[in-house]
Amino acid sequence: MANPFEQFEHTVRRARSVTEARSEPAGGSHPFDERNIHPRIHATSKVLFDDGHYALATFEAYKLIDKEVAALAKVSDSGVKLMMKAFNEQSPLIRLTDLTSTSERDEQEGYKFIFSGSIMAIRNPRGHEYGVKDSPTECLDHLSLASMLLRRLERVK
Repeated sequence: MANPFEQFEHTVRRARSVTEARSEPAGGSHPFDERNIHPRIHATSKVLFDDGHYALATFEAYKLIDKEVAALAKVSDSGVKLMMKAFNEQSPLIRLTDLTSTSERDEQEGYKFIFSGSIMAIRNPRGHEYGVKDSPTECLDHLSLASMLLRRLERVK
């Protein structure tokens, strides 16, 4: 027989499934499908999202972004420092454009700030603070941005 904690957890999870609406409506469409969440983020964050762990689902997605950028840049840095170095428009470790025109240099610099800003404003509070709460909509907004960033990185490869 399971220990009392496991029994309690099982009971709470079953009660939650009965008392709360699941994230999949009766029609079978999941919010991740409606938002076109990237498949790798889907694999990382869907179970957490479905269980109501919205801040953790966001945190895991942005850890994935951080690791992907570090791998592409071939450095062991992380966080804002990594993003500023990886996408530096003067000497990028990850070149998003040809950097031959002002517009291309501006795009590179803009993505540098989008990547570093998302790490600073979205990932860091969920990784460094206790008790961050997100709504399902906030989580989906964060995951949509993370999906866009991953898709932009895929264009580099």
